[in-house]
Amino acid sequence: MPWLRTHLVIALAIGALISTVLLVLEPLTDFAFLWLEWPGISAAYFFWGAVGGPTFVGIAISWVVNALTYGLGAFVILSVIKVLREA
Repeated sequence: MPWLRTHLVIALAIGALISTVLLVLEPLTDFAFLWLEWPGISAAYFFWGAVGGPTFVGIAISWVVNALTYGLGAFVILSVIKVLREA
């Protein structure tokens, strides 16, 4: 199933792009899209907040979790499109 690996890489790239765009838009939109980042912010609060450390670590955790979350959504969409094209 080489298509599975291809779709996974594409989905993770899409998730990373969405997460990056959300982080860049935060200060420019006065945090209007903050609700889209709640999965990553919650993970950063629980994991990074429990152990402390620099702010950069919390932002990195938030970015990774949001990238994985949106990547999973993109993977599902890509898989459904693949199945519909084969049918």
